Amino acid sequence: MAATTVVGPAALAEAAAAVGVAVVAAGADLGVGIGWRPELDLSIPRLPGVDWVEVVAENLHVGQLPESLTGLGLPVLPHAVSLSLGGAEPVDTRRVEHLATVAEELGAPVASDHVCFVRADGLDSGHLMPLPRTRDALNVLVDNVKLTQSIVGVPFALENVAAVLEWPDNELTEAQFLHELTERTGCLLIIDVANLYANARNLGTDPTEFLDEIPWERLAYVHVGGGIERDGFYHDTHAHPIVPQVLDLLAELRSRTNPPGVLLERDDDYPPDAELTAELAAIRTAVKR
Repeated sequence: MAATTVVGPAALAEAAAAVGVAVVAAGADLGVGIGWRPELDLSIPRLPGVDWVEVVAENLHVGQLPESLTGLGLPVLPHAVSLSLGGAEPVDTRRVEHLATVAEELGAPVASDHVCFVRADGLDSGHLMPLPRTRDALNVLVDNVKLTQSIVGVPFALENVAAVLEWPDNELTEAQFLHELTERTGCLLIIDVANLYANARNLGTDPTEFLDEIPWERLAYVHVGGGIERDGFYHDTHAHPIVPQVLDLLAELRSRTNPPGVLLERDDDYPPDAELTAELAAIRTAVKR
């Protein structure tokens, strides 16, 4: 299990920033990947041109990694969903240590979670809840990210989330919030363009303005997923095809930077291999156009 020695915040941020930049540069050849799920373990080796995979860290058991994952011969990046780093409660370091050990067993170059909270007052939301974009909330997140970085042992990235509501009295835009987060911690970013589209539809935000303000030198990679319009809201389901508007946003992102990698997420209603192949091809086209 990874060591949990905590170093000084200034030294940690400096070291994380230095390593993070190296990972961004080295990750330029990640290419196009897909989220590994047990339901796709037979499909992924058959899909043409899959360069890497991402796996939900909480779905793996330390010391018992599935051979259908480790035997792919591809880079495998662990992605956590339960650290709740934006929550006001103390970080559950057992969850972070699990992520650290999984990353070590996989030989992963980076590990990640989300800019969110999932627990409060002993209750688990079962959902990635957006943070209020206030200075107080940012300070909490920064402290929790620094603690996580001191445990994980590899560069650490955080992903923007989809939302159906805005907290009142926000003091920062989402891009400003993420920009300051990276400056103060040296963390990397995963930009989910499907989440950007969901927020534009549900909250009226401007995704191109977001893309204009993001510190692209901190980009780890990009997520793309499908969704559906229902009852006046766009739902980022990861269970439906990618809508054209999300691919357009991916092309907008590409016009600003060359992403180190792009990943297709699918978590339910798994389609035939031919449909996954077509979505991966559409992602490649959007990145090239």
